[in-house]
Amino acid sequence: MDLDLRKLRYFLAVAEQLHFGRAAEELHIAQPALSRQIRALEKDLGAALFTRDRHGVALTDAGRQLLTDSGPLLASADAVRRRVTVAAHGSRRLAVGFRTGIPVIPAAQAFEARHPDVVVDVQRIEWDDQAPMLLDGRIDVGYVRLPIDETGLRVIPLYAEPLMVVLPAGHRLAGKEEVTEADLAGEPLVWHAGPSTHPTRRPHPDSGLRVRGVEEKLEHVAAGRGISFVARSETLFYSRPDIGYVSIPELAPDQVCLAMAASRISPLAEDFFAAAQATAEITAECGNYEAYAGDRA
Repeated sequence: MDLDLRKLRYFLAVAEQLHFGRAAEELHIAQPALSRQIRALEKDLGAALFTRDRHGVALTDAGRQLLTDSGPLLASADAVRRRVTVAAHGSRRLAVGFRTGIPVIPAAQAFEARHPDVVVDVQRIEWDDQAPMLLDGRIDVGYVRLPIDETGLRVIPLYAEPLMVVLPAGHRLAGKEEVTEADLAGEPLVWHAGPSTHPTRRPHPDSGLRVRGVEEKLEHVAAGRGISFVARSETLFYSRPDIGYVSIPELAPDQVCLAMAASRISPLAEDFFAAAQATAEITAECGNYEAYAGDRA
């Protein structure tokens, strides 16, 4: 039995909304047609995917498993479509994503010396873009910062760099040469992801201000809504009078890695991987931090 990707997309919409009416609106189809497609998918798979009762719609165990597996599968299908389109137009391009503060130029120059006919397109990515953009083919290779969901990805460590605490200019610790975690105990934290990713285990109990990018972090810190953390290389790009950066040596360093989709078969991407690894020390020097050595913790 071949899995129908259209039905899978319909399933994903219902699974995310847990409401057939809203999912039908999102998909721009009639609700009865959507219900028929879901029943057909359940028949194809031989399993009920949803329970429907007066309390609403819920995923079954089989539905939860399909939800887990369908994201990477649909992303892979989208990536195939993009790569075929590029090949059909005879384009020789390599899309490289990077997080703020990570210099791409050393590897790009080494790569282009071997492939002068290939254009390296660079695109900044945010923490929540990292895995999706690699899996769906919007970028071929990515310079990522951990943590990242490595499902379906090949991830290779390049280097590590220190974290810096970001403080409002008038903060009691601003201007110090370095601070400790104990100094920051109870401080509200401005962060971009869940508690399990917090660099420090001593945030204020009410910490929970979530942001997406570095610029948002800095705006909230400058406004006095909390403290945050950035990699040292990021501080080189954001110098402003209403915030300050202070070293905090006891925190684990920020890990920078190179990543691509595990299913990706591309000699060009492999050559870029090699160029990035060969120029890791140069990249580290550009950011004024130490090249990473050893296995990831």
